[in-house]
Amino acid sequence: MRHLVRATLLALGLAFAAPAVTMLATPVFAEAALMDINSATKDQLDTLPGIGPARADAIIKGRPYKGKDDLVNNKIIPQNVYDGIKDKIIAKQK
Repeated sequence: MRHLVRATLLALGLAFAAPAVTMLATPVFAEAALMDINSATKDQLDTLPGIGPARADAIIKGRPYKGKDDLVNNKIIPQNVYDGIKDKIIAKQK
């Protein structure tokens, strides 16, 4: 499938334009997808892998966080759960 897409782009003369657009758009989408542990609702936190209602409540109760690693440092969640969500969360400061 990937080869078909590349061949189509090459045939249309867009082979050089497509990677540039992708490279510029990726950081914007990546940042928008991060969940702020200092402002997320219980339902939002519950959607993270390894975070259920009880852990979501514990995260909310422990706010505010200076960094996302405070979840482990303050023993809110175990290291293995943190490893599974660390690329999906952020701790924004007000």
